[in-house]
Amino acid sequence: MRAWLVTLLVSLPAWGAELPIFDAHVHYSHDAWESLPPKEAIALLRQAGVKRALVSSSGDDGQQRLFAEAPDLVLPSLRPYRSRGEISTWVRDDSVPPYLEERLKKYRYVALGEFHLYGADADLPVPRRMVQLAKQHQLFLHAHSDVDAVERIFRQDPGARVLWAHSGFERPEIVRGMLRKHRNLWCDLAFRSEHGSGGKVAPEWRAAFLEFPDRFMVGTDTFTPERWHYIAEHAQWSRRWLSDLPAEVAERIAWKNGELLFGSLLRR
Repeated sequence: MRAWLVTLLVSLPAWGAELPIFDAHVHYSHDAWESLPPKEAIALLRQAGVKRALVSSSGDDGQQRLFAEAPDLVLPSLRPYRSRGEISTWVRDDSVPPYLEERLKKYRYVALGEFHLYGADADLPVPRRMVQLAKQHQLFLHAHSDVDAVERIFRQDPGARVLWAHSGFERPEIVRGMLRKHRNLWCDLAFRSEHGSGGKVAPEWRAAFLEFPDRFMVGTDTFTPERWHYIAEHAQWSRRWLSDLPAEVAERIAWKNGELLFGSLLRR
């Protein structure tokens, strides 16, 4: 074990060092499974103390392989991408809805996404159909989106349940405003660090976490294969800043919120 990890573990309160992690932002795309077989990927998650992981992939076969390997750990989310190159084109690709419909008939999921969607593109026919499918199948929408696109999703379906990837990369005051406005909006903190720099929670983020302790989740975002090897370090880094919060709030953000929202969806 790396020396800095040993030091970090020793410095954490006992409850902080033992926090399970619900990782709400994991990808296992085609280039990942080529270099990191499913058994090794699952071993990395377990070694990191990850209790559950919301996993998607481009294409969908990656996370299906992980789910087959560890259905107790992996919660599948269906992306509209069959390859990485579709991130910017899927919103105008009429073949996407039939693809989603076919996969939804074949497999079980807890969410659609992570998908990249911005501004007025949310009102195009393809994203609209995706929102309809989420409603039909009672799935979350994992949206890498700006405020405008999130607002448009809720106008299409006021009852939609949205997990806002990266908290929109927005400032904490904007995030708080959106959470006040939309009771069915949750936020992951993937690929962000300013909220817990140096193991201390920034004041603006502390206010957000204390106001909405049930609306945040941590996430690694393994958008490249190399980031799979960061999962354990990210989990430990998360435990460090979470230990700067009241224990009940830390437990919610670390794993209880994700487990409550997603943990039972495959058993419906």
